[in-house]
Amino acid sequence: MHDLVIRDGLIVDGTGAPARSGDVAVDGGRLAQVGGKAGPGRRELAAGGRLITPGFIDVHTHYDGQATWDPMLAPSSWHGVTTIVMGNCGVGFAPVRPDKHEWLINVMEGVEDIPGTALSEGIPWGWEGFPQYLDALDRAPHAIDIGAQLPHGALRAYVMGERGAANEPASEADIARMSALLEEALLAGALGFTSTRTVLHRTKDGAHVPGYQVAVDELRRIVEPMKRLDKGAIGINSDFVDVAGELAWMRRLQRATGRPVWFLLVQFNDDPQKWRRILAGCEAASAAGEPLLAQVAGRPIGFLLGLESSLHPFMSRPSYKAIARLPLPERVARLREPAMRQAILAERVSHKSDVMRTVTERFDRMFRLGDPPDYEPPPEASVAAIAEREGRAPAEIAYDMLLEREGRELLFMPAFNYAGGDHAVIAEMMAHPNTLLGLSDGGAHCGLICDASTPTFMLTHWARDRRRGPKLALEEAVRQQTSGTAALYGLGDRGVLAPGKKADLNLIDLAGLILRAPEMVRDLPAGGRRLVQRAEGYAATVVAGEVTFENGQATGALPGRLVRGARSA
Repeated sequence: MHDLVIRDGLIVDGTGAPARSGDVAVDGGRLAQVGGKAGPGRRELAAGGRLITPGFIDVHTHYDGQATWDPMLAPSSWHGVTTIVMGNCGVGFAPVRPDKHEWLINVMEGVEDIPGTALSEGIPWGWEGFPQYLDALDRAPHAIDIGAQLPHGALRAYVMGERGAANEPASEADIARMSALLEEALLAGALGFTSTRTVLHRTKDGAHVPGYQVAVDELRRIVEPMKRLDKGAIGINSDFVDVAGELAWMRRLQRATGRPVWFLLVQFNDDPQKWRRILAGCEAASAAGEPLLAQVAGRPIGFLLGLESSLHPFMSRPSYKAIARLPLPERVARLREPAMRQAILAERVSHKSDVMRTVTERFDRMFRLGDPPDYEPPPEASVAAIAEREGRAPAEIAYDMLLEREGRELLFMPAFNYAGGDHAVIAEMMAHPNTLLGLSDGGAHCGLICDASTPTFMLTHWARDRRRGPKLALEEAVRQQTSGTAALYGLGDRGVLAPGKKADLNLIDLAGLILRAPEMVRDLPAGGRRLVQRAEGYAATVVAGEVTFENGQATGALPGRLVRGARSA
């Protein structure tokens, strides 16, 4: 008798192969049968034609702190994710000197917009080296599996102290020590090494993060153990100011290590064709036997502007600031007062920051998000376009929208991947052979972005509902976030439904799958706030053969484990 049988499902196995009907059976945390008619099970779930997919593998998250205190790792776990990878963007919490805890928190808060007070109160620490950090993660119970990468920022600060934090050149001894610690981390189970070179990543105090624009030779020599050990992937954040120059040194890195080298790729509004030049460079690299991979997003990356968010168009106006700390219901009541509305709309505030000018003035880039949310709104749905049609000021339209749903409505402001006003560029990026799906940033950007729901969006939008362009085949939408992401780190034991593979899977009602609007909750330590997003339609999620979620509710099972390095089936 099997431990678990899911009967009469539509099996989408994660390889991209056509879906097929049949049963899935599980024994001892592994898949015993996929397809056909399975024998009886100690527990059986009736699929009734619903989808059976592998568990989703999210390779770009920032739960580095949250994973030390939170067993659920929501919202990712709410969206069928069964494995996450963290330690991205060169930031994390190990290695660390005992007197540098708060400094690393300052870095994480600045780069990833995670409340520092929540990290300070929530992280139990108790480690110094990266292997100790992995051991701490391994001891903690979780609903999903976790993999971690060694972050360059933490490594540099640990080895070099203030010199590393200030991005001073590393000495021979510094580089040798960092390289030795990377080798130690890889042997302990680190999935890779990440570094950031983007001007956008700064500490809470505004300083560049450790590793910013350091000598390429430092990176090359740090990662030398990867070739000898044949372990790990290398992740880079870059602004690609010099496309040819950046790709050239990444190719040298790949050639020197023989390991996967990946970077983040988005479309910039000020140079909307740069991404094409970058991918053309990747094609040339692949042709020369030096493959580079670009990690791309499944939807536009943008700000969610709202009365509970970190930013909205009226936050700097004096009359609003006078009521900004009121509880939301009281604030909404005051904002609905005609005199308050008139006062706020009449005020003008000048901003030096490009971000603040955009958030307070670019109404042509703002759209009502709605519930269910619309992440591909047409240009005529912008706040500015509505204002022009109605003969009103754009600020009035935005003001009234923010008061909808009792003050919980959000304005979606795409910052990347939306220069053309639709998802055509995203579709091209996802279809390119040198890309893989990522950039959900689960656990990060708590007050402005909530893209950990991307796995659900891939199904509801790309596979089922898209109206403004071609859809993605269901099988491909599943493949991209299962076997497609597992391959980056050599996780050959998951991402595909086949006998012998790890029994991580989802049972999904595709017809009834609904992605709800993001909402602000205050469930982090010290009452910290974060945006979360729920979904309806996940009948069950299974990790290592145990049902962890059923009809959207946690079962209490915590079979998640630390993923230590690559593994075969």
